Amino acid sequence: MLNENIKTIRKSKGLSQQELAIKLNVVRQTVSKWEQGLSVPDSDLLIALSEVLETPVSTLLGENIIESKADELKAIAAKLEVINLQLAQRKTTRKKFLQWLLISLCIIIIAIFAVLLALESPYLGWDLSDPETTVLEVVFHSFEWLFVRVAPMILIGAIIGIFWIRKHSDRR
Repeated sequence: MLNENIKTIRKSKGLSQQELAIKLNVVRQTVSKWEQGLSVPDSDLLIALSEVLETPVSTLLGENIIESKADELKAIAAKLEVINLQLAQRKTTRKKFLQWLLISLCIIIIAIFAVLLALESPYLGWDLSDPETTVLEVVFHSFEWLFVRVAPMILIGAIIGIFWIRKHSDRR
């Protein structure tokens, strides 16, 4: 029965013995022996064969397991429920991660502002005539200039993002 099932299912899938053998990493003669009933696949190859042919092992072995439509629908509903729960969990995890990322961004921006205030940087009044420190001062000045102009917008956007995420998380 196994030999006939392998041959019938292989042909219905449009596979030659050679193509099936390649997918199973065996030689064509092995598939031929299975189909002639001269040998049988071991358990690992039987599982691989069922996966390649997209057929349950029980069908390959000749068992006819009849499930009622109601049982099939219950099984499908249960699988869909598990998938929906996993998707909801991923969505919640992503929202929490994004929220903590935005909170961290706000903390970093505030910390950099605090450091700049603590340094009492003269900002636009720097003396760039000393050649030894000019490069460093220009780099720091460029960072400070860009940070003072861009950081407030990023901070406001991050705060709005935090509240938006919380608002949309509460809708559940």
